[in-house]
Amino acid sequence: MRDAPDGWPLGRLLSAAARAVERDWDERLRAIGLPHAALIAIDILIRTGPTGADTLARTARVQPQTMSRTLERMERDGLVERSPHPADRRRRIVTVTDHGREAWETARHIERDVLPDDPALRDALTALLARGDARPDESPGI
Repeated sequence: MRDAPDGWPLGRLLSAAARAVERDWDERLRAIGLPHAALIAIDILIRTGPTGADTLARTARVQPQTMSRTLERMERDGLVERSPHPADRRRRIVTVTDHGREAWETARHIERDVLPDDPALRDALTALLARGDARPDESPGI
């Protein structure tokens, strides 16, 4: 008996599709030495500009400790730099390096191969995530 995806409940279909894309995506990112968590952080930094780890954590919807560990690895790998905040020496500002920008650009090209942009799919997924924004403690993280 064949369990055809066209007969699956929508939740199972969405989960299976997300896992399949994520596996392919993560494998390709690993091949260029860019962890998925680092890609998320770099994407946020490129879109918002240099910022603090606390802001990155909130935007990525992860715990500050998780972001801190991610940034430590990213700094070690030359993807970001952390420097003292000009107004508060206890805080640090995170900036993307040239190497981080290059990795981000490469990842964008890979993403187009893994999952070409589909406006209808983008709208549907955005709507699903917007509904979930009412429950931020349940949102996915890095």
